[in-house]
Amino acid sequence: IRIAEGYSLHGDMIGIPTQDNIEKKGYAIQCRITTEDPENNFSPDTGKITAYRSASGFGVRLDAGSGFTGAYITPHYDSLLVKVSTYANTFEQAASKMVRTLKEFRIRGVKTNILFLKNVILHPTFIQGDYDTSFIDKNKDLFYFPKRKNRATKLLSYISDVTVNGYKDVPKNEKKPIFEKPRIPIISVDNPYSDGTKQILEQQGPEGLIQWIKGQQQILITDTTLRDAHQSLLATRVRTYDMLQIAEATGKLAPGLFSLEMWGGATFDTSMRFLNESPWERLYQLRKSIPNILFQMLIRGANAVGYTNYPDNVIKEFIKESAVAGIDVFRIFDSLNWIEGMKVSINAVRESGKIAEAAMCYTSDIFDSSRDKYNLTYYVNMAKELEKAGAQILGIKDMAGLLKPYAAHKLIKTLKEEVSIPIHLHTHDTSGNAQAMLLKAIEAGVDIVDTAISSMSGLTSQPSLNGLVAALEHHERASQLNLDHLQQLSNYWEDVRPYYAVFESGLKASSAEIYKHEMPGGQYSNLQQQAKAVGLGERFDEVKEMYAAVNKIFGDIVKVTPSSKVVGDMALFMVQNDLTEEAIYERGEAIDFPDSVIQFFQGYLGQPYGGFPERLRDIIIKERDYITCRPGELLAPVDFEQTERELNEKLGRVVTKWDVLSYIMYPSVYLDKEKHHEEFSDVTFLDTPTFFYGMRLGEKIAVEIEKGKTLIIKLVSISELQSDGTRMIYFELNGIPREVIIRDKSAKNTVEQRKKTDRDNSKHIGALMPGKVLKLMVKVGDKVKKGEHLIVTEAMKMETTLQATKDAVIKDIYVKAGDIIETNDLLIELE
Repeated sequence: IRIAEGYSLHGDMIGIPTQDNIEKKGYAIQCRITTEDPENNFSPDTGKITAYRSASGFGVRLDAGSGFTGAYITPHYDSLLVKVSTYANTFEQAASKMVRTLKEFRIRGVKTNILFLKNVILHPTFIQGDYDTSFIDKNKDLFYFPKRKNRATKLLSYISDVTVNGYKDVPKNEKKPIFEKPRIPIISVDNPYSDGTKQILEQQGPEGLIQWIKGQQQILITDTTLRDAHQSLLATRVRTYDMLQIAEATGKLAPGLFSLEMWGGATFDTSMRFLNESPWERLYQLRKSIPNILFQMLIRGANAVGYTNYPDNVIKEFIKESAVAGIDVFRIFDSLNWIEGMKVSINAVRESGKIAEAAMCYTSDIFDSSRDKYNLTYYVNMAKELEKAGAQILGIKDMAGLLKPYAAHKLIKTLKEEVSIPIHLHTHDTSGNAQAMLLKAIEAGVDIVDTAISSMSGLTSQPSLNGLVAALEHHERASQLNLDHLQQLSNYWEDVRPYYAVFESGLKASSAEIYKHEMPGGQYSNLQQQAKAVGLGERFDEVKEMYAAVNKIFGDIVKVTPSSKVVGDMALFMVQNDLTEEAIYERGEAIDFPDSVIQFFQGYLGQPYGGFPERLRDIIIKERDYITCRPGELLAPVDFEQTERELNEKLGRVVTKWDVLSYIMYPSVYLDKEKHHEEFSDVTFLDTPTFFYGMRLGEKIAVEIEKGKTLIIKLVSISELQSDGTRMIYFELNGIPREVIIRDKSAKNTVEQRKKTDRDNSKHIGALMPGKVLKLMVKVGDKVKKGEHLIVTEAMKMETTLQATKDAVIKDIYVKAGDIIETNDLLIELE
């Protein structure tokens, strides 16, 4: 228009310089961000954009198209979302600015070409300008893309799922409970850690530490809060998140502790199975935060941290790696007090340069003349054998709290006269007698005792650490621990414990009933959870009575994981199926017993003192073979390199030694954890109330997913139920709207009704307990022999293999692997 009016291009009105005055300055690069998939020949992708965040800054220009949160990308229009241009003084600077800009984009819900564009800009050939139209064809590395973490999106999906559907082990409530903020002791980062027992071990070695223990007048104390206390009280559900919150304070406020029992036992399994955590990462993180106190673990001899036997090379490798990762004291036991099952572990610990604490499990009552199987002589002889086998500390593992005060005095006093190594006493306070028992043991000369922070002590847990320290204040063996400091730690756990209220054992007060059923403290709450899971929650008193009955049927055995699990599995099985001891002997040939019970009587957990009841063994194992040697002798060594390759292929990533060992111990549990991580990312960053309960409407939380990177999440609203059974969850993530679609599992209105089995019909193979189908070994039309394995089912941690009741042909199969089943569901029908 100005030109039409007669103005010159180079005049003041238009102001374009003449050609000889035009100066080239700087460089610019433009990238087109599209919804095209580079890994699929740049095919356009469609769908809803669930998150859209663009870049900005000096020298960055955006020409936006259809990109915004909530936009639907259809196949009918241009796939362009935005054109990005960057400007800088040099080409290299413009390229660097473009890479930074591309990295700042967050587009979720549809695939984009952003990673491809970034590879192009970063490629040396592009930077040098030495390329032509064959550039993409010649450089296949342009299509190598790092796997996106999508941590924020996945965490929102987890929060949405728990908010709508609840956590699998927590009763679904309408509202998330409001908890008090935990009282974390204020400890300056500049306040140094005092040297503790960890430094003694590092500077003087194992023998130096043992001599130091022997030279102590004061009683030495282990705190079990991070392991057995919560295993016994809260079904092993305490998360690493809560442990790390108090870790530094523990190291700085209680440096005089002998050790922290914080690993092993059921924690290895449960951290993966229920909490979706890596037990190794827990050990690593806690070791960083507590560098001055010995770390102690519980290891089940030839069972390591599992429920079965493993080859010797697995036990050795596990101990070696655990020692490197941070464990200092290995409390080694055998669930049947069979020393042969402990020797490999003892030797492996000695070779690692750590402390081998070999433990004998206490059961029965040394003063009960009517039950003299486990008398004083038995324990003295076992202690001598353990010392001879290489034990550096003698552990007494009173796993059920059966050791009474005067029995403890007699036992400890006698053992101090018979063995030269320090004695470490572990017990549980189920009866209420544990504190008195510890005092008598201390009078008798015990070197180390186990306790728990007061707010996590008592009942099925250990006796109170705070209480013992106070009781010994003016005693010649008084501890040097500071009561005020211990109270600060107790305050924290008092505030955190309500998070886990749904996992409490239900025991409200001490009970001398323990002397009747003899159930280990660490098993009580776990078995109660199992009983609830298989529909026996209201019959738990019957389960406890049956537990004692099963022990007698089995010949009065030592009961501690995994032998206690066998007794528990059998007790649940018998109550569920209304079986008595007489019924076992009368109808045992036709009963499919739990796999754990069968394997126990086959000798795969070792040999019990006094042997197996032979008639019962024949009924349970039927025609199967059994062994009398150490199971590890019969197991072929694991090929770690081959296992690593297999796991690399399964997971599509490079795995670590930790991964390999976790997989060997618990293959399906480990893979399920990895699947959960793939779907929801690392949920260990979430605070525990959110982890278990999700979020309340309007609630805002901060999630630190890495140092210096925090997500601020606010739950805005939840939509009404949609026709497809889903709900839309609306969040604000760092102030930006985000949406997540989640299926409401309670919206199902049709449930498949299975046929029920007729127990009197020998052609029917039915479910003995509620659970899940793990594996089918047959198909319709197969001919099977009596006793042949047909199907494997699982209820909680208990697997049961169902067998053919006679020679027959498979007529019908009513389930498939993965199906959920109820008691008496008809699974297979024979002709």
